[in-house]
Amino acid sequence: MTSGINRIVIIGAGQAGSSVAAILRSSGYSRAISLIGDEPIPPYQRPPLSKAFLKDEIGVDGLRLRSDSFHSDQKIDFRPGVMAERIDRDARMVRLADGTSEPYDILVIATGSRPRLLPGMGDVPAGVHHLRSIEDAQGLRSAICPGAEIALVGGGYIGLEVAAAAVHLGATAFVLEREERLLPRVANAHVSDFLRHYHQQRGVAIITDAAVAGFEQADGRMAGINLQDGRRYSCSAVLIGVGGVPNDELARDAGLRCDGGIVVDRDGRTDDPRIFAIGDVSRRPLPFNDNRMHRLESVSNAIEQSRQVAASVLSLARPEDEVPWFWSDQFDVKLKSAGLAFDADRRILRGLPGGGNFSVLHLKDERLICIETVNNAADFMAGRRLIASMAAIDVDKAADSAFPLKNLVPMNNDRIARR
Repeated sequence: MTSGINRIVIIGAGQAGSSVAAILRSSGYSRAISLIGDEPIPPYQRPPLSKAFLKDEIGVDGLRLRSDSFHSDQKIDFRPGVMAERIDRDARMVRLADGTSEPYDILVIATGSRPRLLPGMGDVPAGVHHLRSIEDAQGLRSAICPGAEIALVGGGYIGLEVAAAAVHLGATAFVLEREERLLPRVANAHVSDFLRHYHQQRGVAIITDAAVAGFEQADGRMAGINLQDGRRYSCSAVLIGVGGVPNDELARDAGLRCDGGIVVDRDGRTDDPRIFAIGDVSRRPLPFNDNRMHRLESVSNAIEQSRQVAASVLSLARPEDEVPWFWSDQFDVKLKSAGLAFDADRRILRGLPGGGNFSVLHLKDERLICIETVNNAADFMAGRRLIASMAAIDVDKAADSAFPLKNLVPMNNDRIARR
């Protein structure tokens, strides 16, 4: 596909956009690349915003994805602080908010996602925070201090990570989850229960079945949060962490197919052969889940799709599919999971949650499709390889926590050998 490609434009300078620009260069593409970012700063890491950055363990410089000279050294035309307003597919042009336009032969949309708002919340009052950017994190950090009362709306990974950081910084934290348990959509009940007890032992209040009705302010400051069942909790700041919404408006307005994100194939290509979409904004097939369509929010997904797009554009061999994986640090707990548990028909608990070191295996037809681990790096690494092998496993041995999971990995599997 390289023939006739003289200019590649990338909208979005986050992990996905920055990665595809770098991989295109390292893979041999020598012609024009434009990287358009709506934030006025170079690309940076977002996962530490709810952890190390919030706890002042790293600063802004420690978040940077590339060196100061990277874009100029690689002859990438990086345009920070500029919004893309419209994609003109007929003219193959991206219209920008500053009145200029960028012509393209290939366009990559990497616009990411934005925080989901609470239904009916309207304008966000002072003291209510979201967490997606450095600016968001800096605003939240200024609200977290000894004696502060921080309400975390949403018992997902962001809410729990920020709760842990808040306690570390001397604040009081409580988590409000609408469902009956923590992490209801992304974790098994064993993991949810373990995290609930772990956080509670460290002073975090966990309140489930808690639907937010509104906020109270006094003298222009946050004073409390009201639930739909009449309960009220005092707080000095609130973080809303109830998921993300894909920034797919540009694609929708351009007539590209969208369905909970920009729909792409296994190469990241949209229904326009000259336009790709990657990262949080894309809805992609999952090869280890029967090509089920799903939107993933993870660094590993952004990098994998970047490699796939670069290979497709440059007519290189397609990279091997990667098992999606996710991680979270909360206090001294390291959570890692690989794969997705869609359509699992059996679950196995390895180890005892009370011991603080265990794994949950999700199987379909005796094939491992997802593993969740708590402080168990060995099981996580072996689990990823087992999922990639797509081979049936010995269920009895897998259930024995004394049996090394790595011993179930097929030694001569071609899929693993190529990884």
